[in-house]
Amino acid sequence: MVAGILVLSLHQATEAAVPVAIGLFVDRAVSTGRVQPLLWCVLMMVVLFAVLSNAWKTGARQVVRAIEYETHLLRLEIAARVLDPRGHRTGLRSGELLSIATSDAEKAAYVMRGVSMGAASCTALIVSSVSLLLVDVPLGLGVLIGVPLLVLGIQALSPLLTRRTSSQQEAVAQTTALATDLVSGLRTLRGIGAQHNAAERYRRSSQATLNATLRAASTNGLQDGVTTALSGLLLAAVAGVSGWFALNGRITIGELITVVGLAQFVAEPVGTLGYASQVIARSRASAQRLAAVFSAPPLTVTGSSTAVSADQPPLALEGVSHGTLSSLTLVLRPGESVGVLCYDPRDADALLTVVAGRAPDHTGTVLVGGTTLEELDVDAVRQTVLLERHETDLFEGTLRSNLLAERGLERVMIAAGAADLIDELDRPLADRGQSLSGGQRQRLGLARALLAEPPLLVLHDPSTAVDAVTEELLAEGLAQERKGRTTLVLTSSPALLGKMDRVVVIADGVVVAEGMHSQLAEHDPAYQEAVLR
Repeated sequence: MVAGILVLSLHQATEAAVPVAIGLFVDRAVSTGRVQPLLWCVLMMVVLFAVLSNAWKTGARQVVRAIEYETHLLRLEIAARVLDPRGHRTGLRSGELLSIATSDAEKAAYVMRGVSMGAASCTALIVSSVSLLLVDVPLGLGVLIGVPLLVLGIQALSPLLTRRTSSQQEAVAQTTALATDLVSGLRTLRGIGAQHNAAERYRRSSQATLNATLRAASTNGLQDGVTTALSGLLLAAVAGVSGWFALNGRITIGELITVVGLAQFVAEPVGTLGYASQVIARSRASAQRLAAVFSAPPLTVTGSSTAVSADQPPLALEGVSHGTLSSLTLVLRPGESVGVLCYDPRDADALLTVVAGRAPDHTGTVLVGGTTLEELDVDAVRQTVLLERHETDLFEGTLRSNLLAERGLERVMIAAGAADLIDELDRPLADRGQSLSGGQRQRLGLARALLAEPPLLVLHDPSTAVDAVTEELLAEGLAQERKGRTTLVLTSSPALLGKMDRVVVIADGVVVAEGMHSQLAEHDPAYQEAVLR
C-alpha cells in the first residue's frame, strides 16, 4: 500500500510538472529560437512522460494488489467469525451475512483506493501550488486558499452519502437474505400454494432496495456535479487573473502557459479528491457493517480448560432446566449407548441445545468428562462431543470430498445404511446436496459422523428419511460401529431404541421412565403408543 501511494504520488508530481516543462520549453527554446535548449527540452519531455507512464502502471498495480489481498483477508476473517462454534448474536440471516462477507468486504477494502488516490492528488496539488508560487505569489496563494475551501465544500456531502450508502447496502443484504430463504423453501411454498405471496413480498423488498439505491446514486451524482462545477469556477478564475497579468507584462508567455496548464490540471486532482471522498464514504458504510459482525458477542461463553477425563461420564446433566426441560438429570456412562425418547419434540430441541453448549441461560450443571461445559475450551468440547442433527449440511463437490476420509470409508458407509452410494463416491453434488434424496443426505451425514470417531456421538433422528429395511440395517451398523464408545440417540425408532443399552423417556421436561426397550415396550402403554408401529 505504501509503495503504491509513493509511486502514484510520483505519477501525479510528474503530471503536474508537464505544464511547467511546456512553459520552460516556450520561454527557453521557442521564444529564443535556439536549437540546444530545444533539444534539452525535448529530451526532458521524453524522460518526463516515460516516468509518468511507468509510475502509473506500477503504482496502480501495487494498490490493486493491496486491495485484493485485504479483501481476501476480510472475507477469511468474517467467515471465521460467522463459523465460530460459539455462535454469534448479530441477529442477521444467512443471506445478510453472505452479502457482508462478499460485497461489504470488497467495498471496505476499497478504502485503500480512496486513500491512495487522495494522497496522490494532494501531491499533485502541492507540486502545482509550489510551481504557481514560483511564477507569482498571489496566484499561488489563490490556489492554496481556493483548493482547500473547495475540498471542504465537497466533504460536506460525505456524511449524507455515507448514510444513504449504508441504507442501500442494508436493503441489498435484506433482499439477498429474503431471496436465499425463498429459494431454499421453494418446494414448501409451492406445496402450500404460497408462492404468489412470497413473490409479492420479494417484489416489495426489491422495490425498497431500488429506492435506496436511487437515493444513494442521486447523492453521488450531486457530489460529482458540485465537484465539477466548483473545479471549473476555480479554473476560470485562475486563468482570468493569469491572463490579465500576462497582458500587463507581469508574467511571460511561457509562465502564462504554465499557469493556465496548471489551473486546468488542478481540476483533475480536485475532482479525484471528490471521488476519493465518495469511495471512502462507501467504504465506511461497509466497514460499519463488518464491524457490527466482528463486535457481536458470541452466543455462548466458553472457558480455557482442556481437562476432559476418560474415566468420568462423557456427559452428565444434573438438575438442568432450559426451555421445556425442568430439573433434568441424565448421566451417560463411558462406552454406553443410550436412547432418549421425548414425547414432546420441544424437549428434544431443548436437550440438544444444552448438549451443544448453545444454552447460556440454562440452570443446573452440564459436565463433559467431569468438567463443567462453561469451563471447557470450545475446541476441547468439539473434540469430545459431536452432535449430528436431523438436518445434514452437505457441500458442493463430490460425495468423497464431503466425507474427507479414505480409511474405513466403505465400512462406515455400510454401517450408515449407505452401501448403495459406495460406487458413487465420485459423483458430483449440487450445493447443499440438493441432487440427493433426503434419506441419502441423512445417511451420508451419519457416515461422516461415524468416521470422526468422537468419544461421545449425539444423534438426532438419524433414520426418519429411510425405509424400514434400511432403518434396521442402519441400527445394526450403528450399534456395531459405536461398540465400546458412548452414544446418545434421540429418536422414536424402535429399531434404534432396540439396539441401545438403555432407553430414557422424557415427558414434560423430566425423566418419567428408564429401562431396556423390550421392557418399556411391554409394560408402558404411553411408550408403546409413541414407538411401536
